[in-house]
Amino acid sequence: MYRERASATGGVVWTGAAEDGDLHRVVPDGCMDLVWDGGGLLAAGPDTAAYFADWRPGVVFIGLRLPPGAGPAALGVPAHELRDRRVPLEDLWCADEARRLGEAVALAADPGKLLERAAARRLAATGGADPVMREVAALLDAGASVARAAEATGLSPRRLHRRSLAAFGYGPRTLRRILRFDRALAAAREGTPFAEVAAAAGYADQAHLAREARELAGDPLSVLTGRAGQAGGTSGPVTR
Repeated sequence: MYRERASATGGVVWTGAAEDGDLHRVVPDGCMDLVWDGGGLLAAGPDTAAYFADWRPGVVFIGLRLPPGAGPAALGVPAHELRDRRVPLEDLWCADEARRLGEAVALAADPGKLLERAAARRLAATGGADPVMREVAALLDAGASVARAAEATGLSPRRLHRRSLAAFGYGPRTLRRILRFDRALAAAREGTPFAEVAAAAGYADQAHLAREARELAGDPLSVLTGRAGQAGGTSGPVTR
């Protein structure tokens, strides 16, 4: 079971629980999350490859997914320090503050709202995500080249790379690659033929998209979408 809703923070509040003991696949999306795992609060950094979370049966997981560039302002550390990592929130925030939030989340009727409020307070206190890096993320998500993003924001390639590491956890080329695959996967899950997905997303061909699926998500698109027969592989659960 998985569901999500839009958040006033600009991100997404999500809720998930294990089904038949399946692992939960997290596909790279350039985001950072604040997560309640049933026992405590975790900060999840930006991923460079699929992460398989061990969702224990009977436990409901709640998270706030922050859009690219917003995580560092809310969590208090540069994104690259959390790349491909999950760490206790107490390691990042004042231990008492993190513990009080965890205790409140454990008892709340709507834990997601508490995560939103905590993140909103932090974003307000820090001034929110760097507006220049928000623009970079928007340009790359729209398909702009890294050179175009640098030109549009007045950043040299070296400075753009350095600021991208702090804001997104990796350089702009990697972020562009991840955002493109995220768009392609969303289209494929809506039922668009894989060849059309590849062409619309700007891949060289369907084989190029297939390689990206394996490298970034760990399985063929047929597994990721439950559409066996289009690109080989077997069907499987739709996960994020």
